[in-house]
Amino acid sequence: MPVLNAIAGYADEMKGWRRHLHAHPELSFDCPETAAFIVARLHEIGVDEIHTGIARTGIVAVLNGQGPGPTIGLRADMDALPIEETTGVAYASTIKGRAHACGHDGHVAMLLGAAKYLAETRRFSGRVALIFQPAEEDGGGGEVMVKEGVMDRFAIGQVYGIHNAPNVPFGKFITTPGPFMAAVDTAWVRLRGRGGHGATPHDTVDPIIAAVGMIGALQSIVSRNTSAIESLVLSVTQIHAGTASNIIPEAAWFCATIRSFSPHVRDLAERRFREIVAGHASAYGVTAEVAYERGYPPTVNHAHETEFAASVAREISGVDLVDAGADREMGAEDFSYMLEARPGAYLFLGTGPGAGLHHASYDFNDDAAPIGASFLARLVERAHPLG
Repeated sequence: MPVLNAIAGYADEMKGWRRHLHAHPELSFDCPETAAFIVARLHEIGVDEIHTGIARTGIVAVLNGQGPGPTIGLRADMDALPIEETTGVAYASTIKGRAHACGHDGHVAMLLGAAKYLAETRRFSGRVALIFQPAEEDGGGGEVMVKEGVMDRFAIGQVYGIHNAPNVPFGKFITTPGPFMAAVDTAWVRLRGRGGHGATPHDTVDPIIAAVGMIGALQSIVSRNTSAIESLVLSVTQIHAGTASNIIPEAAWFCATIRSFSPHVRDLAERRFREIVAGHASAYGVTAEVAYERGYPPTVNHAHETEFAASVAREISGVDLVDAGADREMGAEDFSYMLEARPGAYLFLGTGPGAGLHHASYDFNDDAAPIGASFLARLVERAHPLG
């Protein structure tokens, strides 16, 4: 696998960076120590500009090539998850209830490795904008960075991101043109009836019965309101009610995640969700409040940039380890906002067997960092060649 020789030489250094970040996870927009660590490494690497305080703790660093030209953006997310780590590794999280269980520590290490190589070699024209983004897991830091003007401020013409993928063959790149990851919406439904004794349900208005009816009926949005050739997932993920075995409660609530790709399916799902809840509330005699939150939009890869990124991936991993027509993913990603603002592409990089993303025993495979860093560096050299 043709990892760039210089980057192969950084493997231990990248491992050290990654494991330091792994031991000190921070959440959402509140990543000051992570940002300070990255800034210190960027100074050592010798980037030309460092801009901090974007989306609170985000960073954009700039590298200048050997001649004029456009700017390419490379993005790494850097926040962790509110989960208790169970890996037992020596560098495990030192902060209770927080862990890098999605590999963003590895993404930062890969981008820093690419930056070190590009700063040393400068075999490109134009500029590179290195985007270190907080709050991918919670808060939409990608949207905030776009709204704060990073694309215009740094004249970014195209933008790329990668994410590790456990249980995908090691070194395999996966992507596809067009919609690649889903839009994600969240709905909360709060029901109020009339509580009472479990022995006399006829004297109550039971919110649990109403919630169960609604939850069953909501599945008809997928099976009966949406074309079978389109993609929609609606999963009720929480239901809460009651305090004792002999009490019918006054209230209940549940929440759901709704995943889709196309705007009309997204709109249809929200409309039918509200209609079904309202209809069942009337039928069961309860009151219902719906809070329906539109989250990240779908991650839509641009065709030309996706094929370009796939060609670079083939150079790094070989033809057999690149799937540029992969199935779409129902997960969501706030890199979508950057792809709405500029052409570009998002890819997954296989890291081999291991616990899945967001699992308490997940750990990033450090052997994958030189591959990801080589891919990011070669993207720049191929997009902005000298001469």
